[in-house]
Amino acid sequence: MLIKVFIKGFLHLFIFFTLTMLTQIGGVIYFISLLIVSHKSTKYKLKRILLFIFIYATSTFLIIPKVAPIFGRVQIENNKQLQAHNFITKLFNRNYVTPKMAAVLTTVSLSMQKEYPTIKVIYLDANFPFINGFPLLPHLSHNDGKKIDISFIYQTKKGNLTNLKPSNTGYGVFVAPSKNEIHQAKICKEKGFWQYDFTKYITLGNFNTNLKLSEKATRSLITHILKNNAVSKLFIEPHLTARLKLHHTKIRFHGCAAVRHDDHIHFQIK
Repeated sequence: MLIKVFIKGFLHLFIFFTLTMLTQIGGVIYFISLLIVSHKSTKYKLKRILLFIFIYATSTFLIIPKVAPIFGRVQIENNKQLQAHNFITKLFNRNYVTPKMAAVLTTVSLSMQKEYPTIKVIYLDANFPFINGFPLLPHLSHNDGKKIDISFIYQTKKGNLTNLKPSNTGYGVFVAPSKNEIHQAKICKEKGFWQYDFTKYITLGNFNTNLKLSEKATRSLITHILKNNAVSKLFIEPHLTARLKLHHTKIRFHGCAAVRHDDHIHFQIK
């Protein structure tokens, strides 16, 4: 009997921490659903699941966007020039930034639209809506509303620019270095930083295998980001910095303790 209670308690805690890690608010809502629906009621498991879904969806899409500004965060507005790559980003509350970052994203996306009218700036993970210092795993620094990951711009085999991306998450499909370029991933892994390319396991599928990095359009995107005075740092893999002929003091190497950045751009503001 005690073993059964222990296993049940451990399972509840595991679900709580997993939901909290992924969405920030999911763990709290999970426990609220446990408190409201008694295990003595009929079909209590189904009732808890349905209640969780209702409260979570209502909170995520109706309540949190209005409450987050109190904590200094705003939801990124998706429009014709700026959008999330994946619905999961919005569903998991990973689409919040400070008002200052939101203004930077608007400026960059409008500038890109003038240069490439059919291309959108596609963002990946941003930040959670509440509490500075709360980790947005697996990222090391997305915890204050001032950081965001932006996808590269790709083209088809025929050379046509597209808003499609190589993976479902936007991560994990790398623009690998050539033989004559710096292979930072190899260097870091030889130093014992095994996690450096672990994002290759979180693509959630790769269906656009015909895509190729558009060096010209991606360089233009990075240039628009760098020239914004509010931007303080930009991370991209060293071999791409050289390949795209990028020379700017804001471009930094993120370090071997992070993950490789030849599948996305990370930038942050002051």
